[in-house]
Amino acid sequence: MKIFYHKTDLYGYLSQLKTEGKQIGLVPTMGALHQGHLSLLEYIKDHCDIRVCSVFVNPTQFNNPEDLEKYPRPIEHDIQLLEENGCDVLFMPQVEEMYGDNESWSIDLGGLDEILEGAFRPGHYQGVTQIVKKLFDVVRPDVACFGQKDYQQFLVIQKMVDIHNLDVSLIMCPTIREEDGLAMSSRNVRLSPQGRRQALVIYQTLLQFQNNIHHMGVAEARDLAVAQLKSREEITFEYFEVCDSQTLNTLQFTEKGDKVVVLAAVWLEEVRLIDNILFALEA
Repeated sequence: MKIFYHKTDLYGYLSQLKTEGKQIGLVPTMGALHQGHLSLLEYIKDHCDIRVCSVFVNPTQFNNPEDLEKYPRPIEHDIQLLEENGCDVLFMPQVEEMYGDNESWSIDLGGLDEILEGAFRPGHYQGVTQIVKKLFDVVRPDVACFGQKDYQQFLVIQKMVDIHNLDVSLIMCPTIREEDGLAMSSRNVRLSPQGRRQALVIYQTLLQFQNNIHHMGVAEARDLAVAQLKSREEITFEYFEVCDSQTLNTLQFTEKGDKVVVLAAVWLEEVRLIDNILFALEA
């Protein structure tokens, strides 16, 4: 595995590979890698010749400085995992390599950055699109993989790709879960053993909603889910929303065949956790 720290070096190396007809795949990450990240690296293998992974804790997508400071950075372990899992290229820049002084960025995402995650983390998706655009400009990937757990992020990045008419295909890969159902996340390491067990209620509530919606209305099933989450003293509730899978418009009712995404966010032990499920209503 080749490791690059500077944009010009990486750009030059990949440019040569592209002239040889190699297809480039990118898995952007903020490090603290787990099986979810590695599954993206495995998935993209069938879609490219060269697998590139970036590890960069992007400051512009954190609206909470304490969250940025606490974000785990086990870089030696990350390098080992990438080497063991067949990564070809690792891009690991410093902040000053990716951002200049007084740099600004603004993109009209059609309101996608102002709802759900965007409402609770103002500016988050401006920061996400800013760094992903930078990575795309350097790597010029033919394909890039993202996880379903960050469902809204995928739609936001697709919007950015469409706006800038970028020649890259985005692939959304399934959420990878622990055996008990907890969605894998770099933030899970900050949970105590008790907190980790308590966090299971998020996925359990999502699954119960999916079951309930078949014999309840959307509003009734959602109200039941919200009540369950709010009843847990250890949890600080943020949202539980039922949305159209393409637009993220809130659904007040559903019809057979509708493809919906149900998204939830809570705080537990000062750790913010998100999860979602995606399904089509049985016809």
